[in-house]
Amino acid sequence: MIEHIDGLIAAPFVPLHENGDLSLETVPEYINLLRRDGVCGAFVNGTTGEHASLTIPERLQVAERWAASAPDDFKVIVHVGHTCQADCRLMASHAREIGAWGIGAMAPYFFLPASVGDLVEWCAGIAVAAPNLPFYYYHIPSLSRAQFPMIDFLTQAARRIPNLAGIKFTFEDLDDYQRCVEFENRRFDILFGRDEILLDGLERGSRGAVGSTYNFAAPLYLRIIDRFREGDLKAARCFQKTAHEMISRLVATGWGIGGFKAAMSIAGFNCGPARPPLRNPDEEGRRKIGEAISCL
Repeated sequence: MIEHIDGLIAAPFVPLHENGDLSLETVPEYINLLRRDGVCGAFVNGTTGEHASLTIPERLQVAERWAASAPDDFKVIVHVGHTCQADCRLMASHAREIGAWGIGAMAPYFFLPASVGDLVEWCAGIAVAAPNLPFYYYHIPSLSRAQFPMIDFLTQAARRIPNLAGIKFTFEDLDDYQRCVEFENRRFDILFGRDEILLDGLERGSRGAVGSTYNFAAPLYLRIIDRFREGDLKAARCFQKTAHEMISRLVATGWGIGGFKAAMSIAGFNCGPARPPLRNPDEEGRRKIGEAISCL
């Protein structure tokens, strides 16, 4: 029986020292902060976690520290996606050994799968390395460029990947999202991955969501969820509008993940800088970022 996550999963930033080295000693405090704000888990080593800028040994260290520091009621899902399937399997096996709750993987983003079937086989070759852990396909075509309908993926993967739990759905095709939610009587856990339109996901059946701004703005999103479940759509839309405007203003500063890490710092928890080629905001940039999150 697949467990459906109910609530917010943060996509944490990788904590770094100013020189770019890992700052893993801060992870326990990071987890405490997320739990205090009502977050129920973390999707580590993902896009927000700068996985593509980390070495494999560093990714293993990050995963191990999160898994070791998390209490039993905090779900740690380790992203193990990479362009080399052998490395994906290594990270998946490691996630099983360290006691992670689950794993996820995006499509290889250099040599792309030519078909949905090829993508399913790629994922099956990773999931088998941790057969007892829930496996999520990480659908983010804006970065992976693997732009297949996820209902087609589910149709094939449901028969091919025994430990398939669902999809981390980071895309704006809401019709495809809803079809995935409703597939086989809502069998799979389809985690919604666009913070700025969370309410749209809720209206299409989302119970769980993964996002980067849940690192520093989780209470705002929990208000959206609570008002939606209470049937107060007017209030839910008002809170969602606030979240959308905040994200739009953060994106407009032009600093990307470096800017979002600065927002985390301004909100009270220092994750350090982003690694090159990502940029980090200057003083004026930090001022604008502070203004963008002043609604919190």
